[in-house]
Amino acid sequence: MRNSSQPLAEVAANSAATALLRQVARASRTRLTQFELEGLLAALGSPVGIRAPSASTGGDGDFQISLNLSREFGIVIGAGLGGSDAELDVNSFRKGRATAYALTALCSGSDFLERFQTTVAYQKLAINMRRQQVPVPDTQLAHLFDSLLQLALNVAIEEKSQPLMLQSLEFTLQVSRGLVSVSEAQCTFGTPPSKRLPRPIAKVDKLLHPASIGIVGVSATSMNFGRIILRNLVGSGYPKTQLTVIRPDDAEIDGVACVASLQALTHKLDLLIVAVVADAVYALVDQIIESGNVESVMLIPGSLGETSKSREPAAALAARINAAHGQPDGGPIFLGANCLGVVSHPGRYDSWFIPLERLPKPQKKAERSAVMLSQSGAFMITRLSQNPWLDPRYMLALGNQTDLTHGDLLTYFATRPEIETIGVYIEGFKDADGLHFAKAVRQAVLNGKQVVVYKAGRTAAGSAGVMGHTASIAGDPVLFEAVLQQAGAIVADDINSFDDLFYISGALHRKRIGGNRLGAISGAGFEAVGMADAISTDTFSMQMGELREPTVKRVEEILLAKKLAALVEVRNPIDINPGADDEAHLQITEAFLLDPNIDAVVVGLDPTAPSVRALETSKLRPGYDINDAKSTVQLMPPMVQRNDKPIIGVIDGGTLYDAMAMRLMDQGVCVFRNCARAAKALVRYCEARIYADSIRKRQTGH
Repeated sequence: MRNSSQPLAEVAANSAATALLRQVARASRTRLTQFELEGLLAALGSPVGIRAPSASTGGDGDFQISLNLSREFGIVIGAGLGGSDAELDVNSFRKGRATAYALTALCSGSDFLERFQTTVAYQKLAINMRRQQVPVPDTQLAHLFDSLLQLALNVAIEEKSQPLMLQSLEFTLQVSRGLVSVSEAQCTFGTPPSKRLPRPIAKVDKLLHPASIGIVGVSATSMNFGRIILRNLVGSGYPKTQLTVIRPDDAEIDGVACVASLQALTHKLDLLIVAVVADAVYALVDQIIESGNVESVMLIPGSLGETSKSREPAAALAARINAAHGQPDGGPIFLGANCLGVVSHPGRYDSWFIPLERLPKPQKKAERSAVMLSQSGAFMITRLSQNPWLDPRYMLALGNQTDLTHGDLLTYFATRPEIETIGVYIEGFKDADGLHFAKAVRQAVLNGKQVVVYKAGRTAAGSAGVMGHTASIAGDPVLFEAVLQQAGAIVADDINSFDDLFYISGALHRKRIGGNRLGAISGAGFEAVGMADAISTDTFSMQMGELREPTVKRVEEILLAKKLAALVEVRNPIDINPGADDEAHLQITEAFLLDPNIDAVVVGLDPTAPSVRALETSKLRPGYDINDAKSTVQLMPPMVQRNDKPIIGVIDGGTLYDAMAMRLMDQGVCVFRNCARAAKALVRYCEARIYADSIRKRQTGH
């Protein structure tokens, strides 16, 4: 079935191309003949020529373009070096320089050309064209990319006896005198992947905001997981009158009424929490589906599908759940299994089986705007324990994704107006869910949200590959990062960068990112230099903004008033001397912010300097502390609120200065505990925000 927005001429071209590929498949060949290659290029309407393989230079002019079917992301387009250079190790190149990748579903020819232009292959091509004194054939390349992207919309090779699907199509190309030519093409075919039924995503609302909750697996005599969950539900404020324990032989447990079975329910449950042993889940899920009394289910038990013994029954269970989504109402949705649970502040419940005394969740924010989705419950627990200021609106553990996947849940949150930032921890995607997830990322970005993603296993299969083998991309961390960044996500390199990027995304979401010019201020010389050293990544750089003359004069006046003029030279980055007090730091910060040549400011707040009111209490100078009206804690929050540019404060000090940091963070000030992490996070964040703005501009035209 053709894409409804695809022009008829493109559909006809695709039909001719797929007919030709069908011919190759029937012949059980992988390499196209010269005649077939000419026919394919003609069908695609591509303006490139044909060159005999024997005429290939095998070197400077060679590069490769490919379509590959990945398990997670569907059809991916790639372009990189060809010839002998294709055997180079990808790890020898900076990030994004070896091969350009993009999701065909979210890309145009001109978009992909921009990505290809950052690669070593394009840079070599540009050098060769300069030597030949001709321009790089960007128009031809963009047209070829467009042709392949259109082909990717219709890659099924229909055969009644054996349905086939294009798995890979790879062109080897040369460029000479500004003309692109193809020397050979190879293709492979395989069985089309099975499709799952769409989930009734609207029922996620029942999961997050249940008017009724039932629990199976609560012990009346011991503190098992089910009993802990029950107590956490009550302890987090969920009304006992809206709770039901499914348990025969008991009238109530902890003041919550019991019923003997699902069939004995007198009302439909918005949410059923299943905390029984794994072996009991299979029959219980069948009862849940057949009863029609449950809208959403949380499967707590582990080991389902995680051991060799359980994989086959778990797969059968997933198939039965999938089939239930064919019911008129879509059937119940299932979160888990091997699922820690959900914390929903708006839903007034906490179903985690961690006792509240082991993980207090502070009520720091009147209005939370963040979500955390994690395949691992322990990841969320540790992140929240170490970063209690995050305190998201919702926290969901996905477990092994028996039913609901990363893509399903992000699709739901991408359209929620109250959500601004979404943090996601991923261990792996179900088949085709990477594409589903990437499309949800793009929708979230178009809706003005930010999505921060960290994937574990970044050194797994694919990291030792060679540049030319673009067909070997399943599980490749380079591909993962490339396509999710293309969709608009902020991809973290490790756990620390996830913490930093998720935090900064929430703290600066409502600030204006006007460009890449940074102002850096500190009373410590190493911090000013450290900020300057940390403003570049492999794919993006900020620069120190050039201060305008009025700004220089204003800073000189501040320094003169603070008796620091003889000690400090006004520049960017600026070291304002350890003698500067709180007011000096903040007045110079605001002077930088008012400069049109500065887009963001990182300011070292120098907590150890004797002139700064950074201690919770001071024995040496009583009253000279964070409660003083002239302290940074009192003066900085209003300054942050009245300026629409990003401001990051750096408090590089030990536990003595935790109170200063926490008081500022609680008032909405973005604070980091060292300058390098602050600058690195800001650079990655600005890169993502600028790219997100470009996505929205292309989509809306303004």
